[in-house]
Formats: sequence, C-alpha cells, structure tokens
Amino acid sequence: MYRKFSAEHIFNGYELLHRHVLVTTADGVVVDLLPEAAAGADAEWFDGVISPGFINCHCHLELSHMKGHIPKHTGLVDFVLKVVNERHYEEAEILSAVAKAEDEMLQNGIVAVGDICNNTITIPQKKKGRLHYHNFIEASGFPPAVAELRFKRAKDLYDEYASGLPANSIVPHAPYSVSPDMFSMINSFPGNELLTIHNQEIAAENELFEKGSGDLTRLYQTMGIDISFFRPSGKSSLQTCLPYLNSATTLLLVHNVCTTAEDLRFITSQTSSLRPQTFICLCPNANLYISNLLPDIGLLLQYGCDMVLGTDSLASNDQLSILEEMKTLQKNFPALELSTLLKWATSSGAKALHTEKQLGGFEKGKKPGIVLVEDTDGVKLVDGSSSRRIL
Repeated sequence: MYRKFSAEHIFNGYELLHRHVLVTTADGVVVDLLPEAAAGADAEWFDGVISPGFINCHCHLELSHMKGHIPKHTGLVDFVLKVVNERHYEEAEILSAVAKAEDEMLQNGIVAVGDICNNTITIPQKKKGRLHYHNFIEASGFPPAVAELRFKRAKDLYDEYASGLPANSIVPHAPYSVSPDMFSMINSFPGNELLTIHNQEIAAENELFEKGSGDLTRLYQTMGIDISFFRPSGKSSLQTCLPYLNSATTLLLVHNVCTTAEDLRFITSQTSSLRPQTFICLCPNANLYISNLLPDIGLLLQYGCDMVLGTDSLASNDQLSILEEMKTLQKNFPALELSTLLKWATSSGAKALHTEKQLGGFEKGKKPGIVLVEDTDGVKLVDGSSSRRIL
C-alpha cells in the first residue's frame, strides 16, 4: 500500500520541484518522486512546501527545564555562570521537561538531533526511539592538571550512552574550556569520527587566545579556576585549537558569531584533504537570546562554507524549531533563498550527523520523514509559517 503526497512545491533535499508527487510506502519509505503528470491519481494535496524531516545539529536536551530561567542578552559569561550554578532541579521536573521538549521537536518536523550531553538524564527518553540522536558527550576542563580525571568522567558517560544508544562521540566543549592534553585525548579516542565544538560565540574568546585578556577571565575568576599556566597563542581561538582535531572525519563548528575571513581561510588550509570535513552550524535564535548578535552569513557564503542549523537549548531559545531558525535567518539576511535554508535543514544536516543514508532527502529507499511548511508566500517564508510532520 502506497501514499502519494503533492503540493505546489516539493523540496527533495537539494532543490525545489514544482508540481511533483512523492510516493511512499505506508510507513514512509520513499518509493519515487515523479512529475504530477506521471504520478496518476489519488495524490493527497497539501498547501505549502513538502520537505524531508529537519535535522537539528545542535541541541542541549538536558537543559530543557531551564526554559525562561535565564534573562535574555546577559552575554555569554553570565549565561554560562547561570547554567553551571542554577541547572540543578528535581529529577522529575527535568525528566518531564525533556519529554515535553522532544514532543516539541517532533511536532515541528525534526527527525534527528545532535545533542550535547553532560549527564545521563536524557537516556531513558532517547531509548524510546522517537528521534535519531547523535549523543555528543561533552568533555571540559581548562587546567591541564584535570585533563585525565575529566576525560575519564566523559568516558564513563560515553560508556553508559553506548550501552543502549548507537551514535555517540566524546567532544570538546569549547576552546576556552579544554586543555591541549584533553584535546589530544579526544582526538585519539577510538571511533570518534564525528566531533562538535562551540566556536567563537563571543569576541572575548578570541581576545583570550590572542592577548590573554577579556571577559572570559572573569568566568575563570568567578569559578575559582587558576589559569596562571595559560599563555596566549597570539592567534584566534579557532586557529589555536583546530589543529588539535585532525583525526575526525567530520567536525561541526557551532555558533561562529565572531569567525573572520582569516579563520575561514585557515579552515580551508587545515582541511584541504577533506579530513575533517567541517560544517558551520548556525543557531541564530540562541545567538540573539544570549548576546543579541548574529554570524556574518554573507562572509560564510562567500567562503563556500557547508552550513547546517541547530536550535541550541531551551535555556537559550524560546522554542525548538528549525523552521524558526530559518525564519530568523531570512528576516535578517533577506537574500537567503528558501531552497538554501531547506538544504541546510535537511540534506546538509543529515550529512553532518552521518545519517544521510536514511535521512535528509527523498531518494528511493530512504525514510526521512515528511514535513509540511505551511503558509508560504510563493517560495519565501512568511512570519506566520509553521511546520508539521505529516508522515
């Protein structure tokens, strides 16, 4: 038994097609994608754009209970301090928020998530198998003296995730929170082919590595972390730390608010052998929530970056919706076409999370989920647009 889906436009993961019909099995496996005239009768018509399910490449599901807890525009240092010091709620409340957040992602057409993990609280929800997760077990510890102990903690968490969930990596939190020794342990960990790192979210991150000064020094002082050992490299944080991560096949750089043309040239020079392939993950609503800044999208496009989308957490976002991230980008960068944004949200995201064999496009044999983007004005997004999964 087959189902046929039709709309004014179908996005196949790569381009918008006009007046086509998507044919699937009853449970959503793609059979064919045909011009309307060749598809026969009985197609279900939908107003809007039909798309493969969305890929959320950066989330912190474990922080879902902190929705609305942290005021907007605090800046990153004060945001991090609040997360560290105020994230401890009753377990039942956290578990309830995690389940509700996963429901929200499903309702908004998300089918796969790259999720940052610092504890095991999300494992029971993930074992239900409603979404595909790649679990990024986060390792952090800036003083070299704590590297071995902190990495062991991350490895213990990794083992708990790997005992019941198939896709996991140990990853560095950020350049300013990981020592060279810990970078080396992460880089050499067996099977660590897919990595992610928070990158250049604020100017102070670059200032720390270039000059040894800036607002991040306040973070260390407040947390009682002695950084007398630290010597600035004289280079940006990305240029300092990217060479430490050369064993992975794929690297997701998340946020990139203060990434420069020089940094982008450096990425190209470091990855010319395609190891690792580097993706720029954009989380615009979180950037606006925390610092009221956005990455230079024009610059990223100029350098031909492979881009994907993430929501970050409900501690730094009002919702978990890839469509809302697309709308924010198009509002602030009107030249962005819907087909470009949808590619970042589908096939590019699937490739970044190593799920392109199953998700991200309407190729025969895939089961990518089917999402309807409603209320589109031609092929542009409008403020009232919503997304919902229809299969």
